[in-house]
Amino acid sequence: MAEATSHVQQTSKQRQELSLPARAQRRLSRQGVAYLFLLPGFLIFGLFVIYPMLYSLRISFYDWNVIDAARSTFVGLDNYRTFVNDPIFQRAVLNTVSYAAITVPAQIVFALVAAILLDQPLRGRTFFRVAYYLPVITSWVIVTLIFEFLFNSQAGFINYLLRDVLRLVDARVRWLADPILVMVPINLLGIWKGVGWSMVILLAALQAIPDEFMEAAAVDGATPWQRLRHVVLPLLRPTLVFLLVVLVIGGLNVYISGLLLTDGGQPQGRSHFILTLMYAETFDRLNFGGGAAISYFLTALVFVVSVVQLRLLRRRVEY
Repeated sequence: MAEATSHVQQTSKQRQELSLPARAQRRLSRQGVAYLFLLPGFLIFGLFVIYPMLYSLRISFYDWNVIDAARSTFVGLDNYRTFVNDPIFQRAVLNTVSYAAITVPAQIVFALVAAILLDQPLRGRTFFRVAYYLPVITSWVIVTLIFEFLFNSQAGFINYLLRDVLRLVDARVRWLADPILVMVPINLLGIWKGVGWSMVILLAALQAIPDEFMEAAAVDGATPWQRLRHVVLPLLRPTLVFLLVVLVIGGLNVYISGLLLTDGGQPQGRSHFILTLMYAETFDRLNFGGGAAISYFLTALVFVVSVVQLRLLRRRVEY
């Protein structure tokens, strides 16, 4: 009996030893198939994303010759030093940072209010959800041209409202000709167009909060404001952090509205943003090295700001 048991154990052990290489081969075979399917995506990503990024980095260290790249002159960090000391570039950075600082908090606040209201059992809330989201899916070019018409100095609706209806100003306001005033329509456009997207994200997060938490708070006598402050907002923290990071990245990349409403940074380049200045340097002045340096400055700025936000705001939420 003992010999039979020993024989069975030896046979089982041999089968296991034989099956281990077979399982490993099957696993490697499945991984090989997976990598084979991923290979076209990796090739496309490397060819159209990684390679242009590295080539652009190389260009940023040269006085790039557009006609004959072989005749380009290596200048090291001169392109970066030139723009760091350039008043127009400094103004572009200030305009970009101020745009993000104004539009991002406003979008989050308005989106949170809209999401809370549309989370209630109101009549017609589906219509209002669609209405709030329509600006998001509308082309940036179209809405920018609409705002250009609204804030036109000669025949714009805003000037008509302020001067002829409300009598708040005596003369037409030159919204699009002043480097300070032009930021008003640009900021308003950024807020108006972005609220709907943030509202959808926050609305989904609100609907994911368990009803038991709100019911327990109500039983304990918490007012609506207390429930919002001590229950809803803490549970929305991960979503708010996500929105903050994504919206800041989008704010620092403002381009189309700035390009069209300022006519490419006019007057005298004082209304430039980082991306509009990069476009002007690259395609208007054919300074490809300078344009590449500006693009990598923006990349570094976005990376640093995103990392700082995540480190400062990351915190676990316990249900």
